[in-house]
Amino acid sequence: MLHVIDKDYGWIEVICGSMFSGKSEELIRRLRRAKIARQTVAIFKPAIDDRYSSDHIVSHSEQRIPSIAVKSAQEIVGKSRAAQVIGIDEVQFFEAEIVDVCNNLANEGKRVICAGLDQDYKTKPFGPVPQLLAVAESITKTLAICMRCGAPANRTQRLSKDSDQVIVGATEMYEARCRMCYRAPEE
Repeated sequence: MLHVIDKDYGWIEVICGSMFSGKSEELIRRLRRAKIARQTVAIFKPAIDDRYSSDHIVSHSEQRIPSIAVKSAQEIVGKSRAAQVIGIDEVQFFEAEIVDVCNNLANEGKRVICAGLDQDYKTKPFGPVPQLLAVAESITKTLAICMRCGAPANRTQRLSKDSDQVIVGATEMYEARCRMCYRAPEE
């Protein structure tokens, strides 16, 4: 029997993992496929993340897709009214309200795809991601390659002594590490 999804049925997908694990790359892939299917797509990123571009989501492997930088989760609501599919990168940088925003968008019949770190550099749950994981219909956990030994890596090693939870950076500040090679920061 063929199961047809009602056009007003929405859901939340979360792509999570450590830095350098391909989260943004997977988000870009899914959004490109939605565009190929002629679905209306709206793509967002937090304004705080301007590492590679202020108006594109850019993966560490240099894949890119145009996006809108927003300062708050609430901005996404107003800027995605016409969209069927909504992509949100670096979701860990948004305030807790992003969970309600994603739920409300899915309840309106939209497919919401979020990508972000599930753990911070101390291996603690990061921002709103645990709550998003709890309400998501689909979860993809990506793994990186440990930059020390080559094993599967699910941790982000901060290379600096900075203790703020949020410090936007890339290879100059972070490495992907496996469980055995990861070193907890000194308190």
